[in-house]
Amino acid sequence: MSVSDSMRAVRITRHGGPEVLEPTTVAVPTLQAGEVLVQVGAVALNNTDLWTREGAYGRPDNPKALSGWRGPIDFPRIQGADVAGRVVAVGAGVRGSLVGRRVVVDPAIYDTEGPDANPVGLMGSERDGGYAEYVTAPANRVHDVTESPLTDDQLAALPTAYGTALGMIERGRLRRGETALVSGASGGVGLALVQIARARGTRVIAISSGPKIGAVREAGAHEVVDRAGDIAEQIRAVAPEGIDVALDVVAGDLVGEGLPLLREGGRWVIAGALGGYGVTFDVRRLYLHNAQVIGSAMHTPAHFELLMDLARRAEVQPVIAAAFPLDQAAQAQEELSRRGHVGKIVMHP
Repeated sequence: MSVSDSMRAVRITRHGGPEVLEPTTVAVPTLQAGEVLVQVGAVALNNTDLWTREGAYGRPDNPKALSGWRGPIDFPRIQGADVAGRVVAVGAGVRGSLVGRRVVVDPAIYDTEGPDANPVGLMGSERDGGYAEYVTAPANRVHDVTESPLTDDQLAALPTAYGTALGMIERGRLRRGETALVSGASGGVGLALVQIARARGTRVIAISSGPKIGAVREAGAHEVVDRAGDIAEQIRAVAPEGIDVALDVVAGDLVGEGLPLLREGGRWVIAGALGGYGVTFDVRRLYLHNAQVIGSAMHTPAHFELLMDLARRAEVQPVIAAAFPLDQAAQAQEELSRRGHVGKIVMHP
């Protein structure tokens, strides 16, 4: 397949607001050995796009420092972790039969080889991502989904949100018949948690608000509690037996309020801090009940394989809230930051 030398892309050259997103023309990335070149069909947006752009991650030695996900960003950087598209060229050592195949890219950069590796970097953060017409990826990180009935938009919605959700569910050891609590349930990760937990045969209690409650119910939540009210009281009313696993992207005050709601041996899994990163809780509620607080960042290669199996069989149906052209990346990120939508926002290069 012929590929031009240049491509349209959106990149950032510094931290800041949506105004630092620059539509530009750059060279198509050069293929290294072991890599493939993917023509981007759709790229999905994530909160990590906003926080990386803002430098909102802090550093272990200075929580208020401007920083990317895992440290300083190497500018200029093309954002975008979540890519679905087609392989148009392969580097040395990669089988040519991949050309023309429809793929989803695993955006994680891992600390080691092997199925249980930890993500220590991310496409769109530690390497250039999918806010572009083309992106390169290691061949062992592209997954053939040619047979999936899902659209490119739906496939692009999967890697970060559904990968993070599946990582939380696996690390929290959520089993059929258990009761799961999902916070931030109308967001990308939240809806993914609701859908996957429901597909696992668990009872799903979700936390959402106002006009989004109906959509969260539609995604599969058995009960939805309104975060505008007394959350703990509402959860006790619908789950008097308690919660087995909390799947939490909010943190903040919710952790202290929610830990007493866990059953014996319950697990509280945290993968975000939308409600604030300063957390206070009564430690007696932790050790007296053999509870666990588990941190979960994204997914392992094994988790991602499981996710791609779900995608091939269309066992999850990502909800697409809106689609933008690539040159409207700033508007797309502003729409994401307003949190008025349900589901995923995507862009089309």
